[in-house]
Amino acid sequence: EDQVVNGHDEKENNPFAEYMWMENEEDFDRQVEEELQEQEFLDRCFQEMLEEEDQDWFIPSRDLPQGMGQLQQQLNGLSVGDGHSSEDILVRTS
Repeated sequence: EDQVVNGHDEKENNPFAEYMWMENEEDFDRQVEEELQEQEFLDRCFQEMLEEEDQDWFIPSRDLPQGMGQLQQQLNGLSVGDGHSSEDILVRTS
């Protein structure tokens, strides 16, 4: 059974121990502010990097003049072949 004096355990050395962080409150605030600024800086750098990377990529819908995008879509739909269908080849071989 611990004896309680003035609302604190007798074993407790400093009754204000839980408030000692307030002694260094300015240092704590400064450290947190520096961490927030560093995170903001990293976020800005990352966003700039993404924007630069996006500019380096060739995006037809963005980089080709209007009308060229439609031509690009038509070209994408074409297949490579020699002009003969597979049925023509079968007829000739038999």
